This record gives sequence, structure tokens and C-alpha cells, in this order.
Amino acid sequence: MAESRYIHGFHAISAKLRHDPEAVFEVFIDAKRADARAKDLIARAEVAGVRLHPVDGARLDGMAGTHRHQGVVARIDARQRALKVEDVLEGLTEPALILVLDGVTDPHNLGAALRVADGAGAHAVVAPKDRSVGLNATAIKVASGAADTVPYITVTNLARTLREFQDAGIWCIGAAGEAEKDLYAVDQRGAIAWVLGAEGDGLRRLTRETCDVLARIPMYGSVESLNVSVASGICLFEARRQRVIAG
Repeated sequence: MAESRYIHGFHAISAKLRHDPEAVFEVFIDAKRADARAKDLIARAEVAGVRLHPVDGARLDGMAGTHRHQGVVARIDARQRALKVEDVLEGLTEPALILVLDGVTDPHNLGAALRVADGAGAHAVVAPKDRSVGLNATAIKVASGAADTVPYITVTNLARTLREFQDAGIWCIGAAGEAEKDLYAVDQRGAIAWVLGAEGDGLRRLTRETCDVLARIPMYGSVESLNVSVASGICLFEARRQRVIAG
């Protein structure tokens, strides 16, 4: 029998049913939920031939390890499926908001960045296969559940992926301390990808040159840079703020 684990939340489970339905063994849903979102998920699971179990909230709490499961938990194959960028982009109902990490090798930073990305409603975190940490046990633990709600996609050629984003209408914004513009002066209401490098090293040259624009986080104290997960949060939440104001 294949090793399994639990994921929770409508976004994570819907994405899994859409792109990797054979990896979903069964879905547990709050028996009290009869809203449109629950009905849509139930219909998607039925089409995929996945077993459904109406259960109470206490059982969902136990499986998810949290009460913030939105009333739905799925038991899935524990083996990771390699996601592609197009898997994420094709299912979006709003302008893309993507976090790109260039050269982040610390699993604690990756886990924290995933958690920040989840909080800001980012649709994916993208990183190169080389010079970056994988989604290991430490990163998953630090992410506090976000590793199951935010797709983590590794790519062979980051510069080429950024150009593919641009071809798809996604504006690539590179975070750089020496940039003339600060992030508050950059319009982030459309589809964007924030591109950040590791603390100290920053973006690699080709990554920097491929970005549409560079922007800096204004610093008012004595430190010159921020931890990449902190910087990611500032950038992503500014994008979300602009979108909320724009309606």
C-alpha cells in the first residue's frame, strides 16, 4: 500500500484533483457544508472517482492537525509529483502572483517563504533545480502546512522560465537593493512574479537581466538587507495591498 499523508483546504485539494487525481485516495468533508464551494469540490471528486466521506469537524481537526482546514481534508499519495508552471497558470481566476526564489539554499528560509506565500495568496513558488534547496522535511515543517497549499515548482532554466512568464503576460519584478525605484512605486495590480535572491548574494546576473524591472525595499535603519522570507512577505503583501485597493 502506498504511503499517504493529509492535505487540507479547498485550493490545495482542488488543484490536486485537477492535476493529479490518481494521487488522491479519499476526501473527507464537513457534513454540515452545503455551499457552492463544497458542492463544486464534491462534483470534482466524483468525476475523478475519489471516495468521499462526510465527517464532523472534530475528525477533520485531528487529520489536518489544525482547525483551519476549511472543512475539507484529503488523504493523498505521499510521493511528490513534479508540478509544471502551466499546471498552476491554467487554473487561475485572478492575475497571477508568483514568488521566484533564486539561489535560496536554506530549508528554513524556503519553509518560511512558503508560509509567507500562502499568507499573501501567492499561486506558486518557483526555484531553479540547481543552487536551491529541495522541499525536504525541514522546509515542510517550517512551512507549517503551506507546503501543501502553495505549489513549489523547480525548473531547469530559471531565465527561460521568466521569459515564459513574460510571454504569458506576467511582469517579472526583481528585488535589488540598488534599484532606482522602490516597490511602492511599481504597479503590481496585474499578473506579476516577484523574483528574489538569497540574502547577501542577491539575484544572479542573468536572472537580474531577464527581469522587466528592478525594485528595492526601502531601508531606514542600519542593516543593509533582510532575510529572504521577510523580504518576500513585504513584496507579496504590497502586491496584495494594491490589488485590494484597486478592487
